[in-house]
Amino acid sequence: MTIHLQQPLLPPEAPPSPENGSIRQGDAGAAFVLESKGEWYHAGFHLTTAIVGPTILTLPYAFRGLGWGLGFFSLTVMGVVTFYSYYLMSLVLEHCEKAGRRHIRFRELASDVLGSGWMYYFVIFIQTAINTGISIGAILLAGECLQIMYSSISPDGPLHLWQFIAMVTVVMMVLSQLPTFHSLRHVNLASLFLSLAYTFIVVGACFNAGLSKNAPPRDYSLESSTFSMVMSAFTSISIIAAIFGNGIVPEIQATLAPPVTGKMFKGLIMCYSVIFVTFYSAAVSGYYVFGNKSSSNILKSLMPDEGPTLAPTWLLGLGVIFVLLQLFAIGLVYSQVAYEIMETKSADVNQGMFSKRNLIPRIILRSLYMIFCGFFAAMLPFFGDINGVVGAVGFIPLDFILPMLLYNMTYKPSRSSFTYWINIIIMVVFTGVGLLGSFSSIRKLVLDASKFKLFSDDVVD
Repeated sequence: MTIHLQQPLLPPEAPPSPENGSIRQGDAGAAFVLESKGEWYHAGFHLTTAIVGPTILTLPYAFRGLGWGLGFFSLTVMGVVTFYSYYLMSLVLEHCEKAGRRHIRFRELASDVLGSGWMYYFVIFIQTAINTGISIGAILLAGECLQIMYSSISPDGPLHLWQFIAMVTVVMMVLSQLPTFHSLRHVNLASLFLSLAYTFIVVGACFNAGLSKNAPPRDYSLESSTFSMVMSAFTSISIIAAIFGNGIVPEIQATLAPPVTGKMFKGLIMCYSVIFVTFYSAAVSGYYVFGNKSSSNILKSLMPDEGPTLAPTWLLGLGVIFVLLQLFAIGLVYSQVAYEIMETKSADVNQGMFSKRNLIPRIILRSLYMIFCGFFAAMLPFFGDINGVVGAVGFIPLDFILPMLLYNMTYKPSRSSFTYWINIIIMVVFTGVGLLGSFSSIRKLVLDASKFKLFSDDVVD
């Protein structure tokens, strides 16, 4: 049975909208941060950086809660559903553009299509929580990478994790001054190659560890009690959902030079080609070697606290450097929504992007935002558990539910069509997955609470 994506009739006249040209003339967020100059491959770079990050090193840990069969199934289903979801989102955006309402922000798209003012604030709240959380997490992980490299050189050195986080924050403050999302295209191309590079390093290191005399015993058994096994499974599913999460597809599509028809599809093909190579190879190699002893970051499994390192130190160090460099790109990408909101309010579109009137507020506001993220990264070195909750509560509504709802509301497929029902099924299933994933993630947060210590030197897995 084939899926028939219907083409809707365009309304005779576009209703008033913040996206209409007459209103957008004074929109500095649109004119500056989300300027529309990109090609399809630039969208591919942005999408890849937004999805393919160091979180893929968590996939063996996710398989640990699912086992081989369910792990492969969940990874594949999440990949297919998110590709389909992002494609539907691009079709809805293209339809609105043809109707005279080019939306460049997720929140305005949702509010327009669903005709609800509260949806605007719901999306902006979820987006802000996700994007700020990822920016904090990127700074925390980058600081941890620096700490790992420092500890290997000077095991008893005096520097603490918060000091490395401060160093990363300063670098991010400088990089954050790149004025537009489009100006990140070269950074995100480098990010794409970095993700391939550290994935291949980790895969090679895992197989080297599996063949060495110090190879850990392989055990792929799941939790002993049924309740713990079910909770672990839903936590793992939430992790995979968050890894595939994006939440900024409309903002990425906004960077494309109009007309955008078909460009996002090509960008998604590029992105998911990289996803296929990296996700499966990292998941299979890490879980094959470490089984149910896989750490939440497979690099930690390769560099255990006790016993010898299971791969050449120089190789793992190179992998850590590549991860560190990509984290800067990820932090920049997920900060763009915050920058767009700030510049919509603070910048004067009638003056140049680099005029003193716009440059000084940009430097101050973006620097303050990065200081805020850096402070919370240093204060909460257990942010991974919090991100698990944010992922379940945030990514699933934005990436697995809203795109299907927006498509059905926009294109109005027949209730007897396969497209309509597959969208309904996906929304219902992932609503349940999101609720159970939220419960299991909160449960893990509570169980780990005794390990939490503000401004600690140790990141809680």
